[in-house]
Amino acid sequence: MVQAEWFVDWFDSPYYHLLYNHRNYTEADLFIGHLSNHMQLPTGSAIWDLACGKGRHSLALAKLGYDVTGTDLSKSSIESASKQSQEHLRFLVHDMRQPFLSNQFDAVFNLFTSIGYFVDMNDNQQVFDHVYAALKPGGSFVIDFLNAEKFCDFTTTAYEEKRDELVFKIKKEKTKNSIVKRIEFESKGKAYFFEEQVSLLRLVDFDTYARNAGFSTVSLYGNYQLQEYDPQHSERLILHFKK
Repeated sequence: MVQAEWFVDWFDSPYYHLLYNHRNYTEADLFIGHLSNHMQLPTGSAIWDLACGKGRHSLALAKLGYDVTGTDLSKSSIESASKQSQEHLRFLVHDMRQPFLSNQFDAVFNLFTSIGYFVDMNDNQQVFDHVYAALKPGGSFVIDFLNAEKFCDFTTTAYEEKRDELVFKIKKEKTKNSIVKRIEFESKGKAYFFEEQVSLLRLVDFDTYARNAGFSTVSLYGNYQLQEYDPQHSERLILHFKK
């Protein structure tokens, strides 16, 4: 039997949503506002929020007058996000490694480190290829990823996060090419263990995926205020590609 990839069960778990229930809608609004101003997307532009989670960025985009489609692999996330659905905001379950639509979107956003989870690195290229196909000519693809360069000297860290009566014991460590987060806790007398893993994709990796798909690189930023990217100090790696 083929073992399911770690994110399939974890992203659908109620404990995942509990652990990350502090994610900030105000921060999402500010970031989307900066992106919108920078990209100067006309009102009514069709936007695909790829790996949208519970839809905080999708909602921020819809508030600005865009026509937004949010997709995510997690059925529970989409069920939650769909409570916000309206005329120009919809949500669908979709695996980003599969084709979606062709020539439909003015922009695709993949935000908050929502790529790089795959065992097969070729899957990342598939994502770029499918996004390219989904964009209209001249369309934009924006990726917001962690800055892998800052993890060169990363050492193992361990800490606890308390949510309601649950205590999540978390250990983060670096393998050769990934950051692994191990999460342990007990609930209702039962012990649970989950593991997150994200590849340390660097600028050169994204540039390769983009070039292979047919994209050109437009802009590069290092934080949610869209300041200049500094490999050694920036918290984020935010890339803007054009079809």
